[in-house]
Amino acid sequence: MSLVFAINGQRFELDLSSVDPSTTLLEFLRYETPFKSVKLSCGEGGCGACVVLLSKYDPVLQTVEDFTVSSCLTLLCSINHCSITTSEGLGNSRDGFHTIHDRFSGFHASQCGFCTPGMSVSLYSALLDFSEFTVLEAEKAVSGNLCRCTGYRPIVDACKSFAADVDIEDLGFNSFCKKGDSCKNNSLPRCDSEKRVCSFPEFLKDEINKSVDSGMHRWCSPGSVEELQRLLRTCKANSDGLSIKLIAGNTSTGYYKDERERNYNKYVDITRIPEMKVIRENENGVEIGAVVTISKVIAALKEIRVEKMFGKLAAHMEKIAARFIRNFGSIGGNLVMAQRKQFPSDMATILLAAGASVNIMSLSRGLEKVTLEQFLQGPPLEAYDLVVTIEIPFWHRQSSELLFETYRAAPRPNGSALAYLNAAFLARVKDRMVVNCRLAFGAYGTKHAIRCKEVEEFLSGKVITDNVLSEAITLLGKFVVPEEGTSNLAYRSSLAPGFLFKFFHSLILAEKPSSNGFHLDQPKPLPMLSSSQHIPINDEFFPVGEPVAKSGASLQASGEAVYVDDIPAPTNCLYGAFIYSTKPYAKVKGICFKENSVPDGVLAVISYKDVPKGGQNIGMKFSFGPEPLFAEDFTLHVGQCIALVVADTQRHADTAANLAIVEYETEDLEPPILSVEDAVKNSSLFEIYPFLYPQQVGDTSKGMSEADHRILSSEIRLGSQYFFYMETQTALAVPDEDNSIVVYSSCQTPQYVHSVVATCLGIPENKVRIITRRVGGGFGGKAVKAMPVATACAVAANKLQRPVRTYVNRKTDMIMTGGRHPMKITYSVGFKSTGKITALELEILIDAGATVGLSMLIPSNIIGALKKYNWGALSFDFKLCKTNLLSKAIMRAPGDVQGTYIAEAIIENVASSLSLEADTIRKINLHTYESLALFYNRGAGEPHEYTLSSMWDKLGVSSKFEERVSLVREFNESNIWRKRGISRVPIIYPVSMFATPGRVSVLSDGTVVVEVGGIELGQGLWTKVKQMVGYALGMLQCGGTEKLVDKIRVVQSDTLSMVQGNFTGGSTTSEGSCAAVRLCCETLVKRLKPLMEKSGGPISWNNLISQAYAQSVNLSASDLYTPEETPTQYLNYGVAVSEVEIDLVTGQTTVLQTDILYDSGKSLNPAVDLGQIEGAFVQGLGFFMLEEYITDSEGLVLTDSTWTYKIPTVDTIPRQFNVEILNSGRHEKRILSSKASGEPPLLLAASVHCATREAVKEARKQLRMWKGVNDSGLMFQLPVPATMPVVKELCGLDTVESYLEWKSGVNSRL
Repeated sequence: MSLVFAINGQRFELDLSSVDPSTTLLEFLRYETPFKSVKLSCGEGGCGACVVLLSKYDPVLQTVEDFTVSSCLTLLCSINHCSITTSEGLGNSRDGFHTIHDRFSGFHASQCGFCTPGMSVSLYSALLDFSEFTVLEAEKAVSGNLCRCTGYRPIVDACKSFAADVDIEDLGFNSFCKKGDSCKNNSLPRCDSEKRVCSFPEFLKDEINKSVDSGMHRWCSPGSVEELQRLLRTCKANSDGLSIKLIAGNTSTGYYKDERERNYNKYVDITRIPEMKVIRENENGVEIGAVVTISKVIAALKEIRVEKMFGKLAAHMEKIAARFIRNFGSIGGNLVMAQRKQFPSDMATILLAAGASVNIMSLSRGLEKVTLEQFLQGPPLEAYDLVVTIEIPFWHRQSSELLFETYRAAPRPNGSALAYLNAAFLARVKDRMVVNCRLAFGAYGTKHAIRCKEVEEFLSGKVITDNVLSEAITLLGKFVVPEEGTSNLAYRSSLAPGFLFKFFHSLILAEKPSSNGFHLDQPKPLPMLSSSQHIPINDEFFPVGEPVAKSGASLQASGEAVYVDDIPAPTNCLYGAFIYSTKPYAKVKGICFKENSVPDGVLAVISYKDVPKGGQNIGMKFSFGPEPLFAEDFTLHVGQCIALVVADTQRHADTAANLAIVEYETEDLEPPILSVEDAVKNSSLFEIYPFLYPQQVGDTSKGMSEADHRILSSEIRLGSQYFFYMETQTALAVPDEDNSIVVYSSCQTPQYVHSVVATCLGIPENKVRIITRRVGGGFGGKAVKAMPVATACAVAANKLQRPVRTYVNRKTDMIMTGGRHPMKITYSVGFKSTGKITALELEILIDAGATVGLSMLIPSNIIGALKKYNWGALSFDFKLCKTNLLSKAIMRAPGDVQGTYIAEAIIENVASSLSLEADTIRKINLHTYESLALFYNRGAGEPHEYTLSSMWDKLGVSSKFEERVSLVREFNESNIWRKRGISRVPIIYPVSMFATPGRVSVLSDGTVVVEVGGIELGQGLWTKVKQMVGYALGMLQCGGTEKLVDKIRVVQSDTLSMVQGNFTGGSTTSEGSCAAVRLCCETLVKRLKPLMEKSGGPISWNNLISQAYAQSVNLSASDLYTPEETPTQYLNYGVAVSEVEIDLVTGQTTVLQTDILYDSGKSLNPAVDLGQIEGAFVQGLGFFMLEEYITDSEGLVLTDSTWTYKIPTVDTIPRQFNVEILNSGRHEKRILSSKASGEPPLLLAASVHCATREAVKEARKQLRMWKGVNDSGLMFQLPVPATMPVVKELCGLDTVESYLEWKSGVNSRL
């Protein structure tokens, strides 16, 4: 039997007996086809990078069904007779890009580009789904896709540009319509959504009617229940007890990853069985086949209009996972996971409340019908038993009124996140009396969804009053109790009363909508995303300053842009996976595999013993000291690399690494140091080089003595943040002639990788070549942490004399890579009664981890950002703590983001103690130019360069700050269950320039090739460099130079071609690279000028170059930009105003609006800088509000997947996102007067955290009023990140109970 399918119209036919049934579509696409647009990022269906369009043909109806699926979870065998379309299939550079690709490019919606192909396919699928594509659908189109670079706003605008109800002038900054121009929607590249890119192949239609062998192979597809039963009986009767896996969508392997490593004897595809595919409505209700996908269930329920309950069920189901998971995941599979594996299912909870039942087919008992409640409470379903259908009854025929609602509290409002708690309630009501009800709760840390029958019985027959509801809530607390060990246990418990209160409040007879504001604020859908951008266009240095689209953006969208793992595997290539330590400090006695057998495909286990003679066991080195590649006798921390297992495939390597057992011994060893306090106690500290230690300012003793008030020894703690670049760490090492080696590395520091590889292998540097074309996101994580990945591959390749590559899986990457530096801050601050601060003293303990890395840079960065206010006098004591925890890396705005938060926390504490507004304290303590020069010395620049004070006032006016402060106050007075806060925050961000090389070469046809030391990470470096070359060569003013940018190509970094490449980071590499190529171009212009003068008249660029070649003029120039002393460091300024709304019942925070004003000097490319500003801000939003970096007591990262680590998504960014770029005029000593934009705007996200604190403060005031507590409760600290549990706890876990008690007291006095 053959497996026949199409990819982008191309026929593929495989012998089913030769296919491993566990092979995923992603694996086949990436390893067996030339199509590389499908990216592996998370491998668990949580990011959308691997999304493809799957098309199925129905020969009866003669229709084609199209939908997206996650190819990392879809099994290859399950796409038999299907057609797959990837982003290359939509369009490409050879056949022409699809309109979607052009729109993503034109709306500046692709930065690193790793996520863009998946985004493109998701959008294309959404366009096919709707005959009338609306703005609302546009926002949902990519709601399950993750992006770490852009901040989503331009992506959403690109999607909206296809909507029938959008006006292009309402969309964000783009290349199709300049603000101020009269634009029409027809100025956009045309898209005919009805025209299919890849029509369903005729050859597949012919294959569909061929018979299917259902039992001969490991993969089989029975066509009826009877056939399935025979197959199951045969398997069960087998003397060896054949293991069997029933397959519908296979999406469960995204959560239960251990399933992928199980080797089943039989894979049974049950999606062809008619009885299990049915959707049937009768007089009693709806029967749904178990293999019906969740998406089809949603569509079917929406069509049932006789009962509102079904529409609400469908609306809740749309928040289950992402669309590309719902399209393949089945309703039955979801329920079986809940029953068999205690999956925290929403489906089980809402169907339990709806009174659903399930029909189960058992080999021993036959077909039986049980209630869903009985099903969930029963023993785990046996391997040979399965759910056939689910029945949902109609309730509308009852004589009484029916109420039904569903609820969930989750980190993301619109899905793609497991709930902290979900609930669904059904009640029959007559004359405001509860006749009976069903109350279901789930996902709160229990084995399965439950009904609270005791509360149901208590409420039945009662008229709902405050007292009745209060008693019901008290009773509820005895039953909704999470199991021990559940995260956020108290928070989850507190949600149940809130949801019950929301449901029954309308039945309280005494309550009227206008009664003293006691009514519950009705939940509102999130407002539509909107934005505005005010971008200065500077033509002085054309084409520099033009908002041209990012170089290669369309190529990234189509998926043709090549990343390291896209490079075709060389012949005899092997694959590596890391074995890491699970102990913080222990002796390594040896490594073996489970069951003492070498796993399939394993060829070697590479450790420190395999470092060549003459080489050194180092995986990283900077001037501050090296870091070992492999642990030797002892592990230094959890997550340390112990070995690299090498196998014939990446899957075999990853499986082997998971099966590895490291034998440890801890006897007679000192206990590990696992906290900064222990490090200080044991004097386990790294010395900070004096030249890196920041300078103190003024006399704090004097400042403290002058203060009217003092806050002494207040503490702040800050945790870590993971990079979450979309492309994980990856490298490919290829042995070359003469004992040399070529390494393709996804890194920000090729020069340093080069040096480390040479030192580790013990060979001269001229025998090492590091090539980096582009990186799928870095954020600092591929500066230091990419070095050991590349070096390990090089050691393995050197030992085995075969190419070795690795693509580190997401979990391993999260455990081994580290993130931001956690720290403990203790401060004392003195201040006047006016709010003017006179002195600040700090003690900061920084957790550097087991090795120093680049941690010595953190203190000066903290102080650089913290000095944004005039503290009067400033002193500090830094301790860089050496612990047995994972070594930390530098992450976007390293230390700076912590510094700005520390400053804001102090300001807010001062404001609270004086009962003044924080905005007042901020303004009082803003720098004058004189105080700025005192705090920043020469970095302050000239007086006209200090724009922060005027920016503060300008944004106050443009954002209508004072007016909105009053509106927020009014809102809070009239709303009990929702509170708002607004905050204005300034930033100062010092950056430094550093030496950067470049080379510009003109080829004989007039095209130009450029090399720079900087790496394209998505920050638009290549784009700015191209513009600079166009400007600098354009100084020749010969014919055709005005379009020279189109002739320029920037090529990959090659350490043997471009030496002294330095590193890409610190936000100034684009500027430095532009400066370097400008120097090169000036050299070329000098060489070409004499030829122009000899020509005696106008000459075209191409003719000039032809003459230069004929006369052997050197048309290749290289140079090294070295900054002068004065502009080595300069300051960046920005201000943001953010307004938020918090839900007191759930703790959910919605960012209603953010206004940003950012000084970018004279922007080299305002479109690129806008993307950097928005993207950095949203990444900062993740740090301050969403991203929990949780470890166990020994430092092992627990939030190690997309299931547990939640970066921002489309539904968590500001609903109104306004950005203005300030053109602050000429700055002679900088690169064409430009300023950095990559990191500084991240700090502006502190405004969201500060606004949230303001909202929480209002909630606490209200709670204390209810409780009759006299103190204002203003003195509190809002931790980072301010997640839903954090916000809810500070607002009051018992807020509903307190309200009811207070209200009861108020009513009793009326």
